[in-house]
Amino acid sequence: MSIRSAAKRQAALPLFAHSESVAPVRVNVGEDFRTALRCFTFSGAPTAEVEEGGLHYFVNEFWTSRQRQAHSIQEISYRACFKPQLPEFFIARRTDTGGRVYDPFSGRGTTAVQAALMGRKPIANDVNPLSAILVRPRLDPPPRAAIEARLAGLDLSRGRFTDEQNGLLAFYHPDTLRQICALRDYLLERAASRRMDGADEWIRMVAINRLTGHSAGFFSVYTLPPNQAVSIGSQQKINAARNQTPPLRDIAAIIRRKTRTLLTDGLPLPHPSALLMTGPADATPELGDGEVDLLVTSPPFLDVVDYEGDNWLRCWFAGIDVNAVRIDRHKGVPGWEAFVRRSFTEFARVMRPGGFVAFEVGEVRGGKVLLERHVAEAIQGLPFSVLGVMVNAQAFTKTANCWGVTNNKGGTNSNRIVMAERTGSVS
Repeated sequence: MSIRSAAKRQAALPLFAHSESVAPVRVNVGEDFRTALRCFTFSGAPTAEVEEGGLHYFVNEFWTSRQRQAHSIQEISYRACFKPQLPEFFIARRTDTGGRVYDPFSGRGTTAVQAALMGRKPIANDVNPLSAILVRPRLDPPPRAAIEARLAGLDLSRGRFTDEQNGLLAFYHPDTLRQICALRDYLLERAASRRMDGADEWIRMVAINRLTGHSAGFFSVYTLPPNQAVSIGSQQKINAARNQTPPLRDIAAIIRRKTRTLLTDGLPLPHPSALLMTGPADATPELGDGEVDLLVTSPPFLDVVDYEGDNWLRCWFAGIDVNAVRIDRHKGVPGWEAFVRRSFTEFARVMRPGGFVAFEVGEVRGGKVLLERHVAEAIQGLPFSVLGVMVNAQAFTKTANCWGVTNNKGGTNSNRIVMAERTGSVS
């Protein structure tokens, strides 16, 4: 049986509620974890096993395919991010309370936030400073009363936008853009004068998340997708095709509503202080040797996603020079493999012996490139033992299908997770 046929068979089975018949207890390293995968059932089906390309694959529905089944504080949009259930699966099984959980390509911070929700120490790194801006406020949210008071004390009616910012009128009503510029100026000044506090950081995070989208819950006129900003020219074409003009929005009211939604399920558990870093994954001097218990991440997939371009508007609002953010993008596999090897060389330093890696990759180039096999090639000779590849086979919901995503194909929607154990001792 091929991986694809196994995934198709598993995804065709009926979906059940978000509960497991096998409790998410910790398991030991190596063969014990593989045994646990063989015995696992979420939707009533046993795990299928396939040998392909020199790797052992475990195929099943390992967590729910339903939308918005995670904690509410995870519900911020970001391009090419995995579901919180992915890190939750490994955190529950490979760490104890207080365990140190690391994501070197943090993005919106799914792993770090999930670690905090489960009482673990969040460690996160990303080359884009935007990541820490999106992550930090959700690890230890300020009191809602403080957020409300700060918003009430802001006068956003006197904002001004420059001639250079006129192009943003493709997204925003002029009065909405004035509010956005007033809030941006306030936040940039607070950051520059080192007076930014938890309420300011929360408001900035929510505002960044609400800049563009497809409903009245966003600052902009209708645009898609909500997790990235199209170019000004593309938005002008959308407006013409839909015969639409940007409506006036009350951005403070939108921030209040989104705040209530994010905090619906309560706050993270008490957890060790987080470590948030900004820089390349292959150079993290802030992390000590052997400091990490579990690494859960998803790296850039060759040049499939234009992270800089997708986040241009968010970076503008946060005062980040998007041209200075050098995210690794590789047109060819050899360059990508070298990038993965450099990263794993650093992972070998920061992970404790017996530490576990869940490295989520996917199919690219229409299925012609299976990145998990190149990960295995890249880390040969390093102190890691590849335990296999998990394939999360599930029938995707309308959110994925509206983009033409075929089940279990294409990027993060294929959820192929290379599992590796840190072997030996820390040198």
